[in-house]
Amino acid sequence: MAEALTDKSCVEFADALAAKEPVPGGGGAAAYAGALGVALASMVGNFTAGKKRYAQYEDDIQRMLEIAEAIRRRLVALVDEDAAAFYPLSQAYGIPKEDPRRAEMLEEATRAAIVAPVEMMHQCCEAIALLEELCEKGSRMLLSDVGCGALLCRAALEAASLNVFVNTRVLASLGCAESAERIDRVCEELLDEWCPRAEVIEAKVMDYIRRRS
Repeated sequence: MAEALTDKSCVEFADALAAKEPVPGGGGAAAYAGALGVALASMVGNFTAGKKRYAQYEDDIQRMLEIAEAIRRRLVALVDEDAAAFYPLSQAYGIPKEDPRRAEMLEEATRAAIVAPVEMMHQCCEAIALLEELCEKGSRMLLSDVGCGALLCRAALEAASLNVFVNTRVLASLGCAESAERIDRVCEELLDEWCPRAEVIEAKVMDYIRRRS
């Protein structure tokens, strides 16, 4: 059995990403970036927990730590799930165009390939919500990490969306325009709401840091 991408070291994963291989690609990189972003939320929460200065937020911090852990684990798992979904898609593209099975198999594989990046987007949105709360309740000493986490999660959100949109274009070309448009609308709504919210976090953090310097 091939080694899971997520079992690789950071160096090995970067090497695999740079190699002339189809996976990991943009989807896996998006999931991993999101996992790093929410990991920063966990770090801020862990440093805030138990501190007398933030005692009023202790229950909230513990709740956020549990949620952040679940999001991080899910995003890490999505690195491999995204890669696994790509192989059937690459095989479907290899079917001769005159083969009557091609369109059906390509549609099925394309729909499967959309699942992971759509979930990445939802997970990144949840992570941004946590970082919003940590921006108000987390340790001021780690506020820059909150900002970094928000930027990573926003980047991951947008990167994952590209992996959705490239495949919905394929669905549309296969005569599934209505389905493609429905998926696009969901993704566009997520981008429209959560990218600006991530930007607000970054702006608040930047303003706080620059005012104190």
